[in-house]
Amino acid sequence: MAGVVVVGAGMGGLAAAARLAAGGHRVTVLEQAGTHGGKLGELRRDGFAFDTGPSLLTLPQVYRDLFTATGGPLDDVVDLVPVEPTCHYRFADGSEVDVPHDAAAVPAALDAWSPGTGGEWAALMADAARLWDLVGEPVLQRPLGGAADLVRRSASVRDLLALSPWRTLRTVGGRRLSDPRARVLLDRYATYSGSDPRRLPGLMTVVPYVEQRYGGWYVRGGLRRLGDALFDRCEELGVRFEFDARVTVVETSGSGVSGVRLAGGARVPAEVVVSDADATRLYRDLLPDRRARRPRRALGRVVPSLSGFVLLLALRGRSPRPHHHRVLFPADYDDEFDSLFGRAPRPVPDPAVYVCSPDDPAVRPDGHEAWFVLVNAPRQGQVDWTAPGLAERYADRVLDVLAARGHDVRDRLLWREVRTPADWERDTGSAGGALYGSSSNGPRAALLRPANRAPVPGLYLVGGSAHPGGGLPLVAMSARIAADLIGPA
Repeated sequence: MAGVVVVGAGMGGLAAAARLAAGGHRVTVLEQAGTHGGKLGELRRDGFAFDTGPSLLTLPQVYRDLFTATGGPLDDVVDLVPVEPTCHYRFADGSEVDVPHDAAAVPAALDAWSPGTGGEWAALMADAARLWDLVGEPVLQRPLGGAADLVRRSASVRDLLALSPWRTLRTVGGRRLSDPRARVLLDRYATYSGSDPRRLPGLMTVVPYVEQRYGGWYVRGGLRRLGDALFDRCEELGVRFEFDARVTVVETSGSGVSGVRLAGGARVPAEVVVSDADATRLYRDLLPDRRARRPRRALGRVVPSLSGFVLLLALRGRSPRPHHHRVLFPADYDDEFDSLFGRAPRPVPDPAVYVCSPDDPAVRPDGHEAWFVLVNAPRQGQVDWTAPGLAERYADRVLDVLAARGHDVRDRLLWREVRTPADWERDTGSAGGALYGSSSNGPRAALLRPANRAPVPGLYLVGGSAHPGGGLPLVAMSARIAADLIGPA
């Protein structure tokens, strides 16, 4: 049997390990941290439990397929429940709207909030459905072939014109949505890939389409339970794990990869290496082979994604109007993207605030709430998040913003934990703490992530920094692509 080393126990690495082990490979996973899950982390303290990374699952069928292919149904090991409503939005003028879990109910909800918007949104999503037919199975779930591959698979010139690669998400919103608040709502989906709506290709209207078509889902006990279930599946399949094992070099010969070397000098031989490490780190720091020069140069031209600043808030008492997910928009959304992607990046002075507060007894003591609060942030290096006092001052600022937007929880606060881009970089190895690898800024960026098959024979990439991108469903898709490329033992 071929020996496979997987570098990293994030969700992409775990999914690849499970598929390869199910295919008969002998798999070893090397993880620099002390536990599995990567960005799908968890913090437990005083009866509170927080997901510290993803807080919503879309396209659950991707994980159902993964678990079925590796030994048994997903629903046997986790309790997946719909989030209703998928999200509650509050706008700068104080108006609010709930977006239902059921896609068929969304237009009516939007019309009740803003007459005429429901029909405009439905028309936009109908076009997005056609785009999803083009990029869902044909592009996202197959090895990267670039724009030419998309052209070959397009049914007609009309399909290509529908992609409108010269238009941005912002432009599409301006043309299709008459209510400025609805345009802000559409802009928000650019941040799902860590991007700027003013530069993100308009074809990314598929992001809200997918969320609404397939629904938003929660795992009882927290999304970390999904990572635990996948780790357990790997162990059942005989995958061997080594934690606190930092890979420093992917070793190669003329014929391809030969193994990896760990901090401290130990060597692990391998015929196949699957890297779940950040692609920039892999090509810049771990792979001295000359065949890495081209992807290394390409990554140097890519705009990394934004990062995130997180507060984990342990709160006494219950909110009078609880929502699982809510987004509180600022008056000037453009200032947020100028702060993140402009020439002088800075912590966003008046950011959009995302709050996740599951009504789940498994994650909070009775009569309390556990709030995960996220604001978009420049990467470590663009801003020095380790500067004395900066993180705590900005945490206070975020609490002030919450209060100004109708959610003053400062007198309910038992304790808080702060996570900055510097923490993401240290804990996950992502460059600067970029949450999604490269952004999708620019007309070609979404289709130009690093390929799953590296130019060095035997080396493969999975995870959020490789094709097809970041987010729980996409990293599992990357694992399936890589496993299919490798094939059974």
